[in-house]
Amino acid sequence: MTSTISAGTLTVTVSESISLNGSTMDATNSLTIGSINEISQRIVTVDVGALRTLFEFGTVIAPGKFIVANVKYIRITNKDDNAVAGINLASAASNCWVAINPMQTLMMSAQSGLEGVASAVVGSPALADLTKITGFNQLLPFDLDCYIALT
Repeated sequence: MTSTISAGTLTVTVSESISLNGSTMDATNSLTIGSINEISQRIVTVDVGALRTLFEFGTVIAPGKFIVANVKYIRITNKDDNAVAGINLASAASNCWVAINPMQTLMMSAQSGLEGVASAVVGSPALADLTKITGFNQLLPFDLDCYIALT
């Protein structure tokens, strides 16, 4: 079977706009990623006290699991206007938690993006591929807009 899907170019644009004391301090940054031929987007509700797997990564495709080498862009947006979203980024050897405030976004890649170290000393990182991204909150349920682009 020959696919009828033509790969496209994903364009991600982040714009900030503000005027302070009559001065405009705007910025626009764009990222283009070619050869994208797979997109997955879904809204995920994270219930109180529940760990909810958002994405898994590896070397084979499975339900909810993506080939890590094909992942070019990940976006997670907290669609809640009150709850802070706890996001766990895990590699094979470590993990770290990040918070996404209400109505804010986290953008990343799955490759060479993580090293969690239980130390107050900042050193040279040994970055590793992600194996899983999980959401959690112990206070309020929240919705996440999860988007992933692959080649």
